Amino acid sequence: MKQVLTEGENTVGVQDMNNASRFIVIDDDPLNNTICRLTIKKALGPVEVITFTDPIQGLQWIDNQYSSPLADEGGTVLFLDINMPVMNGWEFLEKYECLNHSVKSAIKVYILSSSVDDRDIEKAQANKNIVNYLAKPITKETVLDVANP
Repeated sequence: MKQVLTEGENTVGVQDMNNASRFIVIDDDPLNNTICRLTIKKALGPVEVITFTDPIQGLQWIDNQYSSPLADEGGTVLFLDINMPVMNGWEFLEKYECLNHSVKSAIKVYILSSSVDDRDIEKAQANKNIVNYLAKPITKETVLDVANP
């Protein structure tokens, strides 16, 4: 999430059990992370938005947070960038695939990328851990669609 780990405001809104109550953004661009946080909060109000600029730290945090059997199933949305220097989104997903099932069942992964490469879109559609491929910049309408499926 942001520079190492930035949690911003840690306020969790009271939401329907089927709706997203936490968002994680993993993108090496701090400006995009800020845009995502502001857009999500504008769309949904007081939800928790956690951002990472380092995908390795993001993956470690996710593994630590969601390894508990008490993890909230399906209440978290992860927006993942593809093009990052230390570990790209596809490498992140390879490591994510190795995580415990309870971790993966608690998180809905969306690719959030500026890439318009058809190969990236096809690769995302073929990955069982990805719900959808979204184009940057994120919009309020997209956030509402993702949060309230």
